Amino acid sequence: MRRVQGASLISSFFQMVIGFSGLARYFARHLSPLASVPLVTLTGLGLYVRGFPLLARCIEIGLPALALLVFLTQFLPLIWKAKKEIVGQLAIILSVGIVWTYAEILTVAGAYDNTSQERQINCRTDSSSLNGAARWIKIPQPFQWGIPIFEVGDALSMMAASLVAVIESSGTFYAASKLSGAPPIPPSALTRGIGIQGIGTMIDAVFGTGNGSTASVEDAGLLELTKVGSRRVVIVSAIIMVFFSILGKVGAFFSLIPLPIVGALHTFLFPYVASAGLQYLQFCNVNSFRSKFILGFSLFMGLSVPQYFKEYVFLSGHGPVNTGFTWFNDIIQVIFSSPPTVALIIAFFLDRTHTPKAHSTRKDSGMDLKEQYDESEMTQQIYKIITSLDDLCS
Repeated sequence: MRRVQGASLISSFFQMVIGFSGLARYFARHLSPLASVPLVTLTGLGLYVRGFPLLARCIEIGLPALALLVFLTQFLPLIWKAKKEIVGQLAIILSVGIVWTYAEILTVAGAYDNTSQERQINCRTDSSSLNGAARWIKIPQPFQWGIPIFEVGDALSMMAASLVAVIESSGTFYAASKLSGAPPIPPSALTRGIGIQGIGTMIDAVFGTGNGSTASVEDAGLLELTKVGSRRVVIVSAIIMVFFSILGKVGAFFSLIPLPIVGALHTFLFPYVASAGLQYLQFCNVNSFRSKFILGFSLFMGLSVPQYFKEYVFLSGHGPVNTGFTWFNDIIQVIFSSPPTVALIIAFFLDRTHTPKAHSTRKDSGMDLKEQYDESEMTQQIYKIITSLDDLCS
């Protein structure tokens, strides 16, 4: 843990440099809608392992949770004639509460008493031992594991992971702006988001959480479901989470939720993020051979390459790159195991090098329409601000 803390501290400064130095600004200015499609789409689709495979670990619990989510959000508003936004705001709580109660009934009734240990872990609601061991109140203390240990190899490996986190978070940022109906993210906002993410990772390292901070793909999908994109809601939610983090029993209570229910939520929310990536196609000329090749090739490689790297580790115990330098092996393995990262590298490279001087390139990539859309959206925002100021003065 002390080595993880040291590596996380260094990687947090690496993220802050990317964000606050202007490197992310350069990237955002040259990222076309065509290259944004694979990035944002695979930010959602690339997490498919955490969807139905997790749900299917206990199918009699996960599948009802997914079916109830679909019914409450898609069909109940048509039957009940209720506002879809109101139903969407309550659907997660209702579905989790109902299926969690159903899982508790199965557990108490002894449905899993004579099953395998793996099935009991995934299906039972009392498989977690945290509830009895957790304290009621525990205030996190900095450097609880001791003084961090700094090693070059660990730091380089963690910097690679932080770079992947930056790319995947960027895809989540773009998806959140689309799903919330906000104007396209300006480069300055993207740099602030990445820089603040680095600050969050630094706080994680100081308190020894063992992980870093990244944008939540689930919450991005929740924007489309609930239609709530207010930053005040996010601030209030963050305050509540900080408060509950002191109460150990609260976290232990929520750890009793069976993982297949979480898998049902992922299966339902991640596709929203994937669909947000497809919305960027409205700016592109999809009839162009260039656009078809870049889109198809980057999406396919974004799914195929990480699968190859993961299967190689599963079969041989190490990645395809197996040199004498462990840190170098880890860097290659981390970067090429991330679908959004692989897709972005390929799409961005091809978009910048494939016939860059052709007259139709900017139109095919969507840069012309993107700039016009940005200008019109900015004009509308300025008009709204001026109108609100006039109303306030009057």
